[in-house]
Formats: sequence, C-alpha cells, structure tokens
Amino acid sequence: MQVTLQTIIGGISLGAVYALVALGFSLVYRTMGLVNFAHGNVVTVGAYLASTFYLSTKLPFALAMMVAIAVTGVIGLVIERVLRPLENKDFDLMLIGTIGFGIVLDALIIMIWGATGRAVPSPVAGAPIELFGLRIRTYDLVVLAIAALATVLLVLFLSRTKRGAAMQAVAMDHEAATAVGIHVGRSNAIAFMVGAGLAALAGGLVGPLLYVSPTLGGALGIKGFAAAILGGFGSIPGAVVGGLAIGVLDSFAAGHFQGYSELVTFLVFTAIIMIRPTGVFGERTVNRA
Repeated sequence: MQVTLQTIIGGISLGAVYALVALGFSLVYRTMGLVNFAHGNVVTVGAYLASTFYLSTKLPFALAMMVAIAVTGVIGLVIERVLRPLENKDFDLMLIGTIGFGIVLDALIIMIWGATGRAVPSPVAGAPIELFGLRIRTYDLVVLAIAALATVLLVLFLSRTKRGAAMQAVAMDHEAATAVGIHVGRSNAIAFMVGAGLAALAGGLVGPLLYVSPTLGGALGIKGFAAAILGGFGSIPGAVVGGLAIGVLDSFAAGHFQGYSELVTFLVFTAIIMIRPTGVFGERTVNRA
C-alpha cells in the first residue's frame, strides 16, 4: 500500500504539468476548433527560456518563469496573427500552419541553445517531507500549488471577466458572437496567448523534474495531448483530470514495466478512449455552423 501511495504522489506531480499542457491545447480548441500542433514546441521554448534566465542571468526562479511566460505569450500572439487570414479560407491550411510553426520553433531552439540539453537544479532547498511514512519532495508540492493556482486563475478569468465571457461566447458560436459585436479575432488571439503562457509554465516547472532538451516538448506535448483527449478535448476540468490520470498511469507503468512504460500508458489510454471516445467530460469546441 505504501509503495502504491508513493507512486501516486510521484505521478500527480508530473500529472499537474501534463494538465497545464492539456489546458493550453483545450483552450485553443474550444475557442477556435483548432488543434495547435506547435504547442509542444512552445513548451520547449518556455523550458529553455526559464532555465536560461534562472541559470545564466541568475534571476530568481519565479521571475525567470514570469519572463518566459511573457515571451511565449507573445509567440502565441504572433502564431495566431500569422494564421488568422486562413481561418475563413481554408481551416486545414491553418492546421498545417501550426505544424509549420512547430518546425520553425524546433530549428530556432537548436540554433539558439544547441542540440544538447541541460539539467536544472531545484529552486527549492530542503529535505523531502516525511508524512505517514511517505517521502514528498518539496518541489513536487510547489509544482502542485502553482499548477492549481494557474488553473483557478484561468477558470476565474473565463467566468468572471468580460474578456473571458467573450471567449466563452466565441467558443459556443462564432456567428452569434460576431452578431452581438464580439471581436472573434481578439478572442482567438487571447486564447493562443494564454495557451502559450500555460505551455511555458509547464515547461519551466518541469525543468527541475526532467532534463531540458530539444525533445522535451515533444514528450510533454504528446502526454498533454493525450490528457486533453482523455478528459474531453476542449473541457477545462477534463484537461485537469486527464493530466493527473496520465501522470499517475505513467508513474505506475514506469514502476512496473520499465522499458515499456510509454507503450503500457498509451495502450491503457487507447482502451479507455475506445470505451468513451469523447473523453470523461465530453468534447467541447466551437460551433462553426
């Protein structure tokens, strides 16, 4: 039982990061009906930016994270603005455009930071916390707290602000939102910006947990994408539940099927999706009719 609980605790920490990535995917999808395939690459950019400002310029970790989020938010705005003319012409081209941006970001990452990775030390000192015989790393608690805060702030933004309400209206129906004077393009841009910021937050937080490398975003992007589908693509609570579920499943698979953990994780994921294709909370996306 103790080993099981320890495995669950370890999985929840990474699951919180997967949830942040899934939230970015879901936010763009529910607003535009678009899967942003450059999202994983933005995660990598965020991880490198946060680690660079933290290690090279000696900024405090929290400030380094904020700078990374701001820069990637601008990248999200640029991606949306370049792709916007394609939205009403050929949506498939817009989808392909996100893949193109991902390739460009990959190339820029290697040009700027090189093909080798870097280890990021934990910004939180101190021995693990002992609780009922379980060892909990302090940084794991920090990751959980920040991910929870980011999720709450996102929900409050969508439900309590005028801009968030406008994004919710756009997510329900583009035509109706336009008819009542809502600027759809602006809502789409904010969705991309916030989604990119969440990607940077995930990348920055995962740096001390994993090894920052050009392939980091690919691994996190796939897990976050799976989490979004598992919870219900476009669903905010679904992204959180899916992320935590994938994290715990990943942790159990790594403990019991070393060398085959990725295979086992996605076999279980596939089985669940075959039973419930729309995910736990059902798919949520914009009505383009």
